[in-house]
Amino acid sequence: MSPLKIAIVGATGAVGTELIKLLEDSHIPVSRLGLIASSRSAGRQITFRGGAWPVDVIDGAGNATFDVAFFSAGGAISLEWAPRFAASGALVIDNSNAFRMNPNVPLIVPQVNPCVLTSRPDRGIVANPNCSTIQLVRAIRPLVQALAVRQIVLTTYQAASGGGLRGINELLAGSKSVLDGTDEPSSGRFPVSLAFNVIPQVGELSNDGVTLEEQKLIQESRKIFRLPELKLTATCVRVPVTNGHSEAVYIEFSESVSMNNVRELLAREQGIQLYDRAGSRPYPTPRLLENHGDVHVGRIRVNPDDGRGLWMWVVADNLQVGAALNAVQIAELAVSNRLVGEKCT
Repeated sequence: MSPLKIAIVGATGAVGTELIKLLEDSHIPVSRLGLIASSRSAGRQITFRGGAWPVDVIDGAGNATFDVAFFSAGGAISLEWAPRFAASGALVIDNSNAFRMNPNVPLIVPQVNPCVLTSRPDRGIVANPNCSTIQLVRAIRPLVQALAVRQIVLTTYQAASGGGLRGINELLAGSKSVLDGTDEPSSGRFPVSLAFNVIPQVGELSNDGVTLEEQKLIQESRKIFRLPELKLTATCVRVPVTNGHSEAVYIEFSESVSMNNVRELLAREQGIQLYDRAGSRPYPTPRLLENHGDVHVGRIRVNPDDGRGLWMWVVADNLQVGAALNAVQIAELAVSNRLVGEKCT
């Protein structure tokens, strides 16, 4: 196919930086790369496939035409600019919460619901799910398809990188302050300081005590699986880890489950790395992950007091699996379905 003109809005942020790396290693042909960020980054040069590409502000690039536009600069920017890029012909792949629950915008995890992107979306926008949602639905997809699920209960352990570069820097600076015994760590990106701390709040709290992150997990999982009555409840927790989200997932089925059957279903799933108690690493941990494009699953066990219940420990690189990689894989799916480029249908 012909090389594509690609824009990355939020190119110098944590996810944007990963997008550039993954695009460079992908098979997507690129003729022009539009790197868009805030005025603080304007004028920088970023190397991509041997060439140097300048960073521009969105006002300077808003009239340019692109085949694909990745948005990772927050919901406000997406709401204002994503429709403009789409109206100019770009397939917009948006990483914010702006369009995820819009019934006219597909919410895609290519390993789970690729059939949703067999035709070009009416609005020209595809939503990238939340980071914690992506690793959850990828891990449980074979179980949801093969077995009757009654409910899902989970707790997330989410890294500072979920708050972008600012979140990472705040954790590192706060940790240094604690270790040096100097000033009390400040908080800005998180409700309280994350240094040597655990915060049982990710996102704004609603009147009923549920956070935005918890709402996303429920609503997005239902939309992706096309199970509007799926019972799912979560507690989302921020932990002092630089990168890599973890989840303790409890699934209750309608009937008793077999450990061997569960492990066979997961072992056959593409992109799932299964851990065994007999291995050198009996379970995954976020700092020691290998194969950052995989979802890592360990600590699988049937509830000894209820054979219908199953526990899983799920870990993934939230900047890749949970954001940038999923977005690139959506673009690759669109390319393979001939939805972008000169020969799109």
